[in-house]
Amino acid sequence: MMRVLVTGAAGYIGSAVIRELLGAGHQVVGLSHSDQGAAALKRAGVEVYRADLEDLDSLHSAAASSEGVIHLAFIHDFSDFAASLATDLRAIEAMGAALEGSGKPFVITAHANGETAEKAALSLAERGVRSSVVSLAPSVHGEGDKGFVPRLIAIAREKGVSAFVGEGSNRWPAVHRLDAARLFRLALEAAPAGSRLYGIGDEGLPFREIAGVIGRHLKLPVTSIPRESAEGHFGFLGTLASLDMPRSSVETQRLLGWRPTQVGLIADLEEGHYFRGAVE
Repeated sequence: MMRVLVTGAAGYIGSAVIRELLGAGHQVVGLSHSDQGAAALKRAGVEVYRADLEDLDSLHSAAASSEGVIHLAFIHDFSDFAASLATDLRAIEAMGAALEGSGKPFVITAHANGETAEKAALSLAERGVRSSVVSLAPSVHGEGDKGFVPRLIAIAREKGVSAFVGEGSNRWPAVHRLDAARLFRLALEAAPAGSRLYGIGDEGLPFREIAGVIGRHLKLPVTSIPRESAEGHFGFLGTLASLDMPRSSVETQRLLGWRPTQVGLIADLEEGHYFRGAVE
């Protein structure tokens, strides 16, 4: 069993990861920059390390005193996303330097346009770190989700229709947060150095099926919109709502013995928790 530093430990995915690690017998140190996050971690039975992603000396020290690191924290500031990516890179470099030559595991999360950080993490494999990168599906669904699917639901309420683009045959991959949490644990325990891993449950759901469930639960019409209207309707999700992006985790499953066992996105939507508070 390991003493594991988890950044972003109080977050949506992080809180599931720490439960997974504790359940497997690991000791967890959770990084938190806020009183609220620290309190949540203490309630979960986790040792708290107070620091933020810009405190590089603290990150280095925390990583050096651990037997493995799972890096989940990210500053989701879309007004200056380049700065968020730069902060993430510096954090990875600081923690990676602390682990250099140790053979310890260092698992990071892939982010859109974060190829530089991913390369930096994977290059640590050549410097004695068992580094790996986990790339999750765009939708990590489950109780407490605040990501893309809740935004689609909010847009449908606002517009009065649940829309898809064109024929709606473009595919959207997804993974349940509990399956994702288990993948992070397996990566920590067994991923070979330099591994790129894919957390995919549903390999590609037709977008019109997602729109259909949303429309049915909200009692709204389900309709097609032309591609040129996608940005106006969906806002910053316009491009994503139009893309066909099937993905597979077959190789990751083979490598680590990971199998998604939780409900898929459609079944999760059908359970109704995404629509609590919706106007009937």
